[in-house]
Amino acid sequence: MKNLSLEVLLSQYTTFRIGGNAKYFISVESAEQLKEAVLFVQEKSLPFFVLGGGSNLLVSDDGFFGVVIKINIVGIEWKNVSDSSVEVLMGAGENWDDVVALSVARDLAGFENLSGIPGTVGAAPVQNIGAYGSEIKDTLSFVEVFDTTKMTTKILRVEDCAFGYRDSVFKTGEGKKYIVVRVCCVLQKNAKPNISYKDVSAFFAKNNIAQPSVRDVRNAVLEIRRAKLPDLNVYGTAGSFFKNPVVSQEIFLSLKEKFPLVVSFDAGEGQRKISTAWILDNICKFKGHRVGGVGVYQNQSLVLVNFGGGTSKEIINLASEMKECVKKNTGIDLTEEVVMLGF
Repeated sequence: MKNLSLEVLLSQYTTFRIGGNAKYFISVESAEQLKEAVLFVQEKSLPFFVLGGGSNLLVSDDGFFGVVIKINIVGIEWKNVSDSSVEVLMGAGENWDDVVALSVARDLAGFENLSGIPGTVGAAPVQNIGAYGSEIKDTLSFVEVFDTTKMTTKILRVEDCAFGYRDSVFKTGEGKKYIVVRVCCVLQKNAKPNISYKDVSAFFAKNNIAQPSVRDVRNAVLEIRRAKLPDLNVYGTAGSFFKNPVVSQEIFLSLKEKFPLVVSFDAGEGQRKISTAWILDNICKFKGHRVGGVGVYQNQSLVLVNFGGGTSKEIINLASEMKECVKKNTGIDLTEEVVMLGF
């Protein structure tokens, strides 16, 4: 079939730059090609994995004995829906930050806090990407998906997506039958930017910017990210490896009694979101820790990096060591944010 390759090295398709071969690799540029790829999967009776930008993915050194479907569906359409809002319809294979830059160039508010996040548009609703006080669900209107059981496309409205913290219906058993084809969001004209996040508001206070524009917020977020996160041109990384755990008020108070300076955020419904980075920095002292070809980034302990020649086994062993320390000292079980393939 068209765009089918055998034994493709997956490390070249992930920002971690780690991983073995995929048995089969298919690039798709349309919903029709996606249907053909799914039919191929069914014919071979093999597991499959949908690949976007590979920016939140750790692939096993042994690779993946299945079919990797690489989504290259592109196209961006802008449509005025009112005097104050614009609808943007994006192909799942579009680069996320390129779309953010285009929206900011049009002076549209809604995406600017999500600047600099690597990956493709299709991964945005799956992960419910979020940063600096915003999540994709805040602007999302609908997701066009391909249903691999009915072999047809359908529309999922925002209320159908079961969004949570770095979570969505697409990660559930039922939702895994869907493959994102296009994403539609609604952005605002002449809207006041969201600068509620502490790091963002502090940036503008420091730089004496009283009324930041959408472009100002994008520039601030990019600068903040550069200070905290590794340069993908230098290091292999998938960004934050762990989620911030959400705990009950009772567990939080118990933790605060033991560690009075613990950093947390309101998670709603009487719950608190605990800063994993704070625990890893101040209790477990992992920042800058290195083992073999991998380690913990010196400026952000949530980020694991491949210094060159690192393996998935080294990453898994390091992550296990970190989880054990957190569990031992706080009783909290960390959950990986990064997707694992081939393990």
